[in-house]
Amino acid sequence: MTRPDERQNDQLRPISFIPDVAPHSNGSVLVSFGNTRVICTATIEDDVPRWMKQQRVAGGWVTAEYSMLPYSTLDRKSRDISRGKLDGRSSEIQRLIGRALRAVVDLKKLGQRTVWIDCDVLQADGGTRTASVTGGCVAMAIALNRLMGAGKLKEFPLTQLVAAISAGVYQDVPVLDLNYPEDKNASVDFNVVMTERLEFVEVQGSGEEAVFTSEQMDAMLALAKKGVGELITLQKAAILEADRPGGDAFASLAAAFKK
Repeated sequence: MTRPDERQNDQLRPISFIPDVAPHSNGSVLVSFGNTRVICTATIEDDVPRWMKQQRVAGGWVTAEYSMLPYSTLDRKSRDISRGKLDGRSSEIQRLIGRALRAVVDLKKLGQRTVWIDCDVLQADGGTRTASVTGGCVAMAIALNRLMGAGKLKEFPLTQLVAAISAGVYQDVPVLDLNYPEDKNASVDFNVVMTERLEFVEVQGSGEEAVFTSEQMDAMLALAKKGVGELITLQKAAILEADRPGGDAFASLAAAFKK
């Protein structure tokens, strides 16, 4: 079996993180999983949701919004606002992003603050939700580093990093990090969210008009574990890069789109 882009079965697509692409946010990154590109930003507000105030819940909150820009797909995708409501897929994905990031944040150490994670898909080629979780964590880490550096946090609230990757069964073979042609034709599709300690946060998986064996599931989870380990290493490098002064993020952004 040969994959459409000739990768090995356990090989990620080319992954890149370009930090500081949205200067008005507290932290931002353009994350690319192959041809899937998502801008992830973290904006910190000194306030918490009304329900937390009403219930006198201590600490802060982390939440996410996700959208696919109209030109991110081959056929123009209408904006949610033009339909008057958020579509079910976008709602499910942004809830996933929020759950994944809250799993690695000590909300009490965050204080009375809300971290807004915005994930906007520039180009979709499979794996937009996994790229959003992975990039969203980088944007949040950058923002929290800066808040800590400014002396506004007594203790660092991020306990560890979190990342997500897809795995599936394509032409009867378990493979890692499905692109769109593979995702479209896969008989089984999994999305796996894990921490840097390789603990599971969430596993989403189903057969696409097909069934799968326990051996295939074990193989997909093993692939995901390998992929997340590699992503965590790349995340750490991106977070460190954002802390280096003098970087030209927009030149890097222009270079990325020439590839």
